[in-house]
Amino acid sequence: MNSKAAITGVYGYVPDYILTNAELEKMVDTSDEWITSRTGIKERHILKGEGLGTSHMAAKAVEGLLAKTGTEPAEIELLICATTTPDYVFPSTANLICDMTGIRAVGSFDIQAACSGFLYALTIGSQFIETGKYKKVVVVGADKMSAIVDYTDRTTCVLFGDGAGAVLLEPTTEDNGIIDSIIRSDGSGQNHLVQKAGGSRYPPTHETIDKRWHYVYQDGPSVFKFAVKNMADVSAEIMERNHLKGSDVAWLVPHQANKRIIEATANRMGLGMDRVMLNIHKYGNTTAATIPLCLFDYESQLNKGDNLILAAFGGGFTWGAIYLKWAI
Repeated sequence: MNSKAAITGVYGYVPDYILTNAELEKMVDTSDEWITSRTGIKERHILKGEGLGTSHMAAKAVEGLLAKTGTEPAEIELLICATTTPDYVFPSTANLICDMTGIRAVGSFDIQAACSGFLYALTIGSQFIETGKYKKVVVVGADKMSAIVDYTDRTTCVLFGDGAGAVLLEPTTEDNGIIDSIIRSDGSGQNHLVQKAGGSRYPPTHETIDKRWHYVYQDGPSVFKFAVKNMADVSAEIMERNHLKGSDVAWLVPHQANKRIIEATANRMGLGMDRVMLNIHKYGNTTAATIPLCLFDYESQLNKGDNLILAAFGGGFTWGAIYLKWAI
């Protein structure tokens, strides 16, 4: 019997500093009521400290994962990091995480699919297990969104936070693990959600800095409309092709961008909100870290064999869904 890739451990990390809606009220023209009613966000964690990047949080998540699962760094054969806020253009953040956690001389690389990054990375990582190539693969989703958020732009600065989550993938011959995945993209959405400068198209100049092109730009209404449709569609599609009804699904594990988008997806799947993982109120949108942080927060409520649907939508546009049976 062919092996499937199963999540055999999960760990999350968020930095200590909490940025509340009350504090944001002092920074921009907004209110707790406005933020909460439109997004569901109450607070977000922010990484403070000179020279600390995404790798700092990701390494904490990986160290926690290794300790929790009783895994030695030398046992890890591959590490994939999903991030939109790499420490550097190069080397990859995955390389840095390996160095910081004592994982030596293995393949490691970054995946950039914005808020869908963790789903993309999990889909890729699972292939290495399914083919029999590797037995232990770490997949990390981590972002320091505070590094690219414009704290004078009230439409975006309220949305994002910093954090990291990591999972261990191992083979299983049981009827558990990752059953199916769908990943999609549409690059024609590029202008609706973008950091315009800092890449090869617009390298940093005084002009790009003056234009504030090194921050997240989001055309909110366009992104919302596309996200509601595609995250709901792909979740319904993966259910249909695996003959699942709403009553078969134990949990929806959605990307935490906006509570209204999550509610629309749950509604399309025929799920009550009591079966939807939600931690956006605590962390905001941590981009690639949202889904693993949900799994970490809700782990005590999960049972072996539970049907989970993971769903995400992000810049690109990118979107996707994964159907898995919880294996621990």
